[in-house]
Amino acid sequence: MTEARIGVIGGSGVYEMEGLIDVEEVRVKTPFGEPSDLIVIGTLEGHKVAFLPRHGRGHRIMPSELPSRANIYALKSLGVEHIIAVSACGSMKEEIHPLDMVIPDQIFDRTRGRINTFFGGGVVAHVSFDKPFCPDLSALLYQAAEDTGAKVHKGGTFVVMEGPAFSTKAESRIYRGWGVEIIGMTVLPEAKLAREAEICYAVLANVTDYDVWNVSEEPVSVEMLIDNLLKNAEMAKKIIKKAVPHIPEARTCPCPTALESAIITSKDRIPEKAKKDLGLLIGKYL
Repeated sequence: MTEARIGVIGGSGVYEMEGLIDVEEVRVKTPFGEPSDLIVIGTLEGHKVAFLPRHGRGHRIMPSELPSRANIYALKSLGVEHIIAVSACGSMKEEIHPLDMVIPDQIFDRTRGRINTFFGGGVVAHVSFDKPFCPDLSALLYQAAEDTGAKVHKGGTFVVMEGPAFSTKAESRIYRGWGVEIIGMTVLPEAKLAREAEICYAVLANVTDYDVWNVSEEPVSVEMLIDNLLKNAEMAKKIIKKAVPHIPEARTCPCPTALESAIITSKDRIPEKAKKDLGLLIGKYL
């Protein structure tokens, strides 16, 4: 099976990756079920890239239903070490306008009931998550966005809500009071799972609206989102194309050793099934 060092998870509006050549579609089975869709592997700017549409082609999967463990595990099994995740979001700040891009550096979790770890079933691990996005990949992505001519904001907190309904005005006002920059329904548990899989993960957040706090703007609607998503999608693809050639072979960030001191369970107490299912992640530490 063809391997790729770089992965791209396409969010709303990004269901395919133009510019890939020598393309093949790969179906990957994992201990956590099947990913959102077939993974497309091809060459982009001279580098192998694995592309996965987060919601499936045709946008069939709700944020709460995403098979995130299968998605991250499948990309890991293909050799992916870096993931650029594209995600639509709403702005919670006047100065962050619709059609802007944001490279967030923090997350606030408002999801409910999503499985956010590979562990359990007899094995316990606690990864460091104070910096939820890879700082090196985030910096590279920000520079690529600037070089592409995008209006891009560096850093900020991404509050992740459950959905699928948009915010109430009360929720939006409270989130604004917390000082967050953007809001969306994905990125978690992806970011946590990528950290457990020792994959560098950064987000290219595409702003589609002002949520519902801005009384001078129209309320958020699907029509508004789709119009802005299509515009954002083209810019996101240009940024990714610019970023890919600059992703280094060697990783000097903490991401590749995230599990080194995170596994608490005694090696002799880890069940055989867990060893088998999680071998891709923990095998080198056993």
